[in-house]
Amino acid sequence: MDEAPKITTPAESEVTFWDQHRYLLMVTITIIASICLVVVSMTIYNLSGAAQLDLSRPGYQSVSDKVDDTSDIDDYSALGPVNKTTVEEFTKLYDIHATKAKAVDAFNGDPLNPEVLEFAASPNE
Repeated sequence: MDEAPKITTPAESEVTFWDQHRYLLMVTITIIASICLVVVSMTIYNLSGAAQLDLSRPGYQSVSDKVDDTSDIDDYSALGPVNKTTVEEFTKLYDIHATKAKAVDAFNGDPLNPEVLEFAASPNE
């Protein structure tokens, strides 16, 4: 006679505390890991000096009014006819800015320095 295989379940006393609470343990470890990553990223943000560049922070509201937001960069209109004159004008403006961008050494100590990127200089120079 064929007997059906018996399925045995562990007794309640054989299940450990961690087996009963593994979901809670997973959520707790995830929260602790995320808090650690946030602490590390905020430490790097403050130590790298990027925090001083963020003028939207409440402590820098008085300074943000003094920032010169005028630009001498000629912009090119996205509207209008496309003909030989407008293409030559665009190419001329593009070549000026592309030459300046290619001249920057990305591996030097401060590639985003405003003097290196020539933000203060007029495009006609």
